[in-house]
Amino acid sequence: MDFVLKPEPGAPLAIPPIDFRKELNEEQYAAVTAPDGPLLVLAGAGSGKTRTLTYRVAHLLTQGVRPGGILLLTFTNKAAREMLHRVQDLTGVEAHRFWGGTFHHIGHKLLRTHGEAVGLSRSFTILDAEEAESLLRDAVEAKDKAFFKDKTHPRPGPLFEIISFARNTQRPLGETITHFYPQHEAVADLIGGFAAAYRERKRKQNVVDYDDLLESWLELLRTAPEVAAWLQQRFRHTLVDEYQDTNTLQAQIVDIVGAHHRIMAVGDDAQCIYSWRGANFENIMTFPERHPGTQIHRIETNYRSTPSILAFANGVLAAQPKGRHFDKELRPARPDHEKPFLVQALDTREQAMFVVQRIKGLVDEGRPLADIAVLYRAHFQALDLQLELSRLGVPYVITSGVRFFEQAHIRDLVALLRFVYNPADTMAWQRIAVLLPRVGDKGAQKLHDAALAHARAHQRNLVDALASDDVKARVPKESKDEWPRLVASLQEIAGTLQTEKPFKTVEVAIEGWYGDYLKGAYANYASRLDDLKSLIGFAARFDEIQDLLAQIALLNSETSDRQVDPDADALRLTTVHQAKGLEFGVVFIIGLAEGLFPLRRAIEADDLDEERRLFYVAVTRAKDELYLCFPKVNAKGGPATLLSPSRFLGEVPEELHQPLRLRRSWGW
Repeated sequence: MDFVLKPEPGAPLAIPPIDFRKELNEEQYAAVTAPDGPLLVLAGAGSGKTRTLTYRVAHLLTQGVRPGGILLLTFTNKAAREMLHRVQDLTGVEAHRFWGGTFHHIGHKLLRTHGEAVGLSRSFTILDAEEAESLLRDAVEAKDKAFFKDKTHPRPGPLFEIISFARNTQRPLGETITHFYPQHEAVADLIGGFAAAYRERKRKQNVVDYDDLLESWLELLRTAPEVAAWLQQRFRHTLVDEYQDTNTLQAQIVDIVGAHHRIMAVGDDAQCIYSWRGANFENIMTFPERHPGTQIHRIETNYRSTPSILAFANGVLAAQPKGRHFDKELRPARPDHEKPFLVQALDTREQAMFVVQRIKGLVDEGRPLADIAVLYRAHFQALDLQLELSRLGVPYVITSGVRFFEQAHIRDLVALLRFVYNPADTMAWQRIAVLLPRVGDKGAQKLHDAALAHARAHQRNLVDALASDDVKARVPKESKDEWPRLVASLQEIAGTLQTEKPFKTVEVAIEGWYGDYLKGAYANYASRLDDLKSLIGFAARFDEIQDLLAQIALLNSETSDRQVDPDADALRLTTVHQAKGLEFGVVFIIGLAEGLFPLRRAIEADDLDEERRLFYVAVTRAKDELYLCFPKVNAKGGPATLLSPSRFLGEVPEELHQPLRLRRSWGW
């Protein structure tokens, strides 16, 4: 279909003169002033992506485009507001005159006006996450009352995540479960029926969830051609920020709204790291095919990092598979400094000791703690570092979640161990018991009281007393099927206390009832299981279970006493995913070993391209100094095993980094 864009009505805008050549570098200027048509702007890390988008909007205004004819799609409303307020400062055009915001925000705005074309009345309401899960729970229980009684089945929250992921990626539900949630493959057919029942309940109640705002927008574009034509005429220019993070739904919406091909997609294929959230790498790679005549602009001048760090980052880019990326090379705008340091430590404890000692040296040199970050692939990899920081009283903030021992699944497992070791510990018991269906704090206390009474009357161990008929009689009917498995698991854990080392006790606890519970409780089951397994190695440092439990309690007490203001001068600890978009003077990347970064799961699935992109993102967070840390030994309980350096280190030429050798006296 050909689109003839009519002149927009209204008096010309009074835009103050802007010297685009002075304000922008050559690469930015070329992208900002490019003629109308499909544009793919490949903005390398630290290259001024936001500046380019902002000035592109300003340039369009100077060319006579009306504010209402520009659609700006971002991934946070905050990003859209900041961008449009910068445009207002540049041009004097008020931010509210533009259509800018997240895909969901714009979708909601359009559906309020045109939703009736897809069966939505104007009075529809939006469910928040908790309400959506509750409605899904009702739909499931109406079809299968027993479904949630099996603890290996996904709970309402994870079930909603599974269905949502399939909707956003436009994959069949069964295929989604097989590839991303294999622990639930046995109930894939049931989940399909639940999704349909949930959809019908929403329709009857005239409510939508977050995903409906995208799905219904796309349906509107496909089934109401007059609305699609109006939008295509209305939005003469569509600009998309972080295009590499779009999912299939979002990319299809952009393609239809921008069917006139006046689209500027800004992103970086090398920073596509959110496939687990639904981001589709193919969206950016196939953009030129879907929009013939696409002009590709590369913005490669990096204002963040030193030449040596950028040379290393370019080495990471060069290792990408041929034909699976756009060629780019970051160019420095700063003077040089030290090459990245490669640090081989004996194990994760020595790695942590090095990091903390070097951080202390950086602080002595005048570097603020807040300008230093430690990055890791998965949360459990920072355990030893958190212990060392707590021991030495170094303030730190975890930007990717709570501290290791404060995570819910870690606290659950520790409660299991505490209760088995000391059955009189009612707080530990309550934390376990309330995980059962229909058991609250009062119910947990009644079960404990019954077990205690039986144990005293029959001279039995309290854990064994839980299996008695006296206690079973007080178990809610919804939990009766699960109760024997929980008790058997507790007894098995108890059986290891006298004969096994603590690491074996932890291992048995993970493999028992709680490991099954974890499958249904969390959609990210695999990563949480990795966290639990890391406790095995931690427990291997102790000969007695009471010493392990005491150490965990002391650590929790110390960290809770040292709550750090997020705005205070404190070290930043974060996963690489959470660090995207941030920058720090000094960056330590820890755990650069095979099985840790890249993760074992990615190696086994032969899914290494995104892991490599994640490493590139980690490297490009550093401005002045970069430390690449590799532990040579992994102790998970039992015999220690040797680790190989991450393949990503081997892919970069040796001359692009320098070794930093540790000595036991803690010099280097």
